Amino acid sequence: MARGEHPQRTPFYGACLMAAAFLSVWLAASVHTTWVAVLIYIGAVVGGGVGFAMTFRDYE
Repeated sequence: MARGEHPQRTPFYGACLMAAAFLSVWLAASVHTTWVAVLIYIGAVVGGGVGFAMTFRDYE
């Protein structure tokens, strides 16, 4: 196996993206500026979706 081609790397990165999405939603809940909170929520949805797809891509 070549360097950087570990098969479990992509699901790990996906799980990290999902964890970052959960933490960013926690941050957005404490922000009182509405437009900033909305931007964080939108980024969390996108990041969580990409993370979900990366984590569960082999379970078709």
